[in-house]
Amino acid sequence: MAIYDIDITLHSDRWVNKNRKIEAFVNEVVEETIDGLIQSIPHIEVSVVLADDKFLQDLNMKYRNKNTPTNVLSFPITEPEILIAPAPFLSLGDIILSFETVKSEAAEQNKSFTDHIAHMLVHGCLHLLHYDHIDDEDAEEMETLEIDILKTMGITNPYEL
Repeated sequence: MAIYDIDITLHSDRWVNKNRKIEAFVNEVVEETIDGLIQSIPHIEVSVVLADDKFLQDLNMKYRNKNTPTNVLSFPITEPEILIAPAPFLSLGDIILSFETVKSEAAEQNKSFTDHIAHMLVHGCLHLLHYDHIDDEDAEEMETLEIDILKTMGITNPYEL
């Protein structure tokens, strides 16, 4: 098992939850996701920003030319081949979540907010590991991984509505 440095930034106060420390939950989900996929690197760093729609809309416009908020954005800072090479330390990149979009999607899809946060974190981690859903084959591979990882956390298939 790797040692993780997960830097969590609360960019929006809406993420503060008195029932469960969001930081502990984020750490748990990110570690669980990456542990099963990378074994050759003993020290892994990930940055997670818990933000709002405005922040994600600005990033989405700047980096994807889409002037709309989104649930999660990931910015990997490694090349895919480095993930399979033994290394003492690896910084994977940034995951940014929007409170409002994740919350409204959870309600629309009749899912718990916590389960949807976990799904978006898993989704973001997979993007940091260079999985994508650009074509149907890649989307199926990524969705299958998401389903399997979430199942280990006791979360049902997020694609079954």
